[in-house]
Amino acid sequence: MNIKIMSDSTCDLSPELVSQHNITIVPLIVVKEDQEYQDGVTITPDEIFQHVASGGSLCSTAARSVGTYQDAFAKYAGEYDGVIHINIGSAFSSSYQNACLAAQEFDNVRVIDSQNLSTGQGLVVLKACQLAKTAADLDSLKQQLEEFTAKVEASFLLDRLDYMVKGGRCSSVMALGANLLNLKPCIEVKGGKMVVVKKYRGNYAKCLATYVKDRLNAREDVDRDTLFLTHTPVTDECLTAVKDAIGEYGHFHTVYETTAGCTISCHCGPGTLGVLFVRK
Repeated sequence: MNIKIMSDSTCDLSPELVSQHNITIVPLIVVKEDQEYQDGVTITPDEIFQHVASGGSLCSTAARSVGTYQDAFAKYAGEYDGVIHINIGSAFSSSYQNACLAAQEFDNVRVIDSQNLSTGQGLVVLKACQLAKTAADLDSLKQQLEEFTAKVEASFLLDRLDYMVKGGRCSSVMALGANLLNLKPCIEVKGGKMVVVKKYRGNYAKCLATYVKDRLNAREDVDRDTLFLTHTPVTDECLTAVKDAIGEYGHFHTVYETTAGCTISCHCGPGTLGVLFVRK
């Protein structure tokens, strides 16, 4: 089968990977001062950070409409035997529901709830590209991808909580306590939702190195093929500490370093870093 792979922009795959695998990206909406922009097309994470740093209000994100997905699917449903679209997790956005409604208009379009975000979603997209090469039918491919989503392990460490507070995802009291104690929360995607699983304390570079060790060291359940190191702006000291720790504890065949897109940037802010991979 000749299958087209599509994804929301929240997959945070690099332009090189998107081009290499011929992935079509549907950009989500970023709202800045009541003006709408397209994620990665008409606004970038750097512009979001500069806006907030200069005193502007926090940017927000919005799903694409059913009509937008219908138009996107219509471009490829006739050209390809089938279309697979991977959405940001349904608990994070109504994009999945809107895409499912749009797909009802096409017999050969299937929509996948990645149960994830950022390159956790990106890992599902790359798996779809791999499986599509030998897929016999769309429904079996959809089932394989839905089973795969449970194997993705996605987590992030946050250096600051002001973006979470402004976005209503963290109370100011909790943030004050974390700041006073110099705590760095680790957020993991579990069951399609974000939960705080651990808190680190102290120098951020050292916290990040310990976080990577905790995630990777002496684990026999990790598929060592591919790991994503995904981040918003962090210091060179932090990146070096993380890369050294990945080298020591990871032993992955391929490590991709990617910049988090506008969705993670809007909600988590600068200094956010995660390692994302697949369990066996």
